[in-house]
Amino acid sequence: MKDSIIKISAIILARDEEKNVEKAIKSVDFADEILVIDDNSEDKTKLVAQRMGARVVEHALNYDFAAQRNFGQAEAKGQWLLYLDADEVLSKELQGEIKSITDYDESHTAFYIPRRDFMWGTELKYGETRKARTQGIIRLVKKGSGLWTGKVHEEWTGEGKKMHLSHFINHYPHQSVRDFLQSINWYSTLRALELYKNKEQVKSFELFFKPLVKFIYTYFFLFGFIDGPAGFLYSFMMSFHSFLVRAKLYQFIKIDTNSKIKE
Repeated sequence: MKDSIIKISAIILARDEEKNVEKAIKSVDFADEILVIDDNSEDKTKLVAQRMGARVVEHALNYDFAAQRNFGQAEAKGQWLLYLDADEVLSKELQGEIKSITDYDESHTAFYIPRRDFMWGTELKYGETRKARTQGIIRLVKKGSGLWTGKVHEEWTGEGKKMHLSHFINHYPHQSVRDFLQSINWYSTLRALELYKNKEQVKSFELFFKPLVKFIYTYFFLFGFIDGPAGFLYSFMMSFHSFLVRAKLYQFIKIDTNSKIKE
């Protein structure tokens, strides 16, 4: 804490992020409080974060990102909350913009921040990631002005005016094919469980056509091909994620149906 008033609390969500969390923390070192919400990491995430001066609070995700972000809001002491994932880094320009906004802006309660994604050294400017780059994602909010909703694709729901900032969060996910596959395997399970609990159904043709349509849309209609091999890989892998969601949803439905028959 730099003075008696905690103006900005940076909240970083992490799980097994010992390779990334140090860079994330360094990029928010201007904050008056740095809080790492750790989802039971099994690596050295907690030790690295503590060494960097962050306050670490262990709290299980329980397949609910909105609840995890809301837990961070309850734990944080700052007037402004800056949310960051462990594989994200604030640009120098964004750091200055945030400091200026939180010092002088009293009319807005939430800010969209543009995010640019990098895949193995290539900046992805098109395809599925373009929306976050051009429209931004809410990551800076005034404490108490709202809550996060949605277990997987969480959104900020709150009162007050919203504004767009100009500079970027840099996102460095999926450091290898192995990491990418592990990530989409985990997230697809999360999404399939959410759909299953909402009583969603899956039709046979969806297993094939939805992933195919997703690839065609993101790679061709959203111009993912302009990003070269990285654009193809990203579009293909996210289409595979779409397939896994529906395959796992089908699995959960069949297991549930068979259990009821046995009962």
